[in-house]
Amino acid sequence: MSSLPDPTHFPLTGGPALRWGVLAPGGIARDWVGALHAHTDQRVAAVASRSAERAAAFATEFGIDRAYGDYEQLVADPGVDAVYISAPHSEHRRLALLAISAGKHVLVEKPIAVTLADARDIVEAARAAGVFAMEALWSRFLPQHTVVARLLADGALGDVLTVTADFGAAFPFDPSSRAFDPALGGGALLDIGVYPAWFAHFVLGAPSAVTATGTLASTGVDAQAAVILDYPTGAQAAITTSMLVETPLAATVSGTSARIEFAGPFMGPGSFGLVRGGERTEWVDRTGFVWRDGLCYQAAAVAQHVADGLTESPWHTLDDTLGIMAVLDSARAQLGVR
Repeated sequence: MSSLPDPTHFPLTGGPALRWGVLAPGGIARDWVGALHAHTDQRVAAVASRSAERAAAFATEFGIDRAYGDYEQLVADPGVDAVYISAPHSEHRRLALLAISAGKHVLVEKPIAVTLADARDIVEAARAAGVFAMEALWSRFLPQHTVVARLLADGALGDVLTVTADFGAAFPFDPSSRAFDPALGGGALLDIGVYPAWFAHFVLGAPSAVTATGTLASTGVDAQAAVILDYPTGAQAAITTSMLVETPLAATVSGTSARIEFAGPFMGPGSFGLVRGGERTEWVDRTGFVWRDGLCYQAAAVAQHVADGLTESPWHTLDDTLGIMAVLDSARAQLGVR
């Protein structure tokens, strides 16, 4: 194969735009808003924090019109169409239900919740209210993964039998931090292991069996994990995650006719190779986007989906989110996470 399909991502400019509200302006929210304002027509109209001062400072930094020291005020704002929830994992369910009950569309940072049961509560509430809801699994909307999706749909790899993906980063140990505190939904699987879990689901769908092993931090959250996923087709996925060491952030998809290789990071803007026989064809992201610049694609997708009258994304459905959460739930339970 001498050429690869063109990417099919939603246009960042010139399409529908939403008036966004941000709940909980932390580090990821800063990157998200920065990417939106730099690369898209999407605009953030309001921000809310439990601290009015923090909300005001964030609003000043990004030229946001309204700042609230109360989440309820933001979701009641008639000038907000959709809410981006970037609080710690443990707050996702509460804030998503708050926004949904106010009739707002929601984009909830990954993972959508701490447990599968909490995720189901969000999904059921959004479907009952008829509002758009999506987990902010931004990697799915990057141009490279639209190309991979086309290759998979076209059968270019043959029968896919093996998938691998890893995400490890060395987190400084702090028992009170979001990463290590069980009360905040800490642990490697929820925080960064969700990316390899998503990649396996993206390629192979829901597994028939989950087998996990790993180690716990002294706080009781998972510090490192290796998970094998088995599928009815006979395919397998091996996904690994760690908060103890840096890893290549690599991923592969191997089929009977060809394979895809991401040298890393597979979850951010970048390149991959399609290897078929002795021939390697490289796909390279020409945008110049670096890492979290890519956060902007998902917002453009949400705006288009809402304009099209959809209540979930065909690219990353709510059932996809529940399937990924089921894997994370099972793996964490097998590790004995408290």
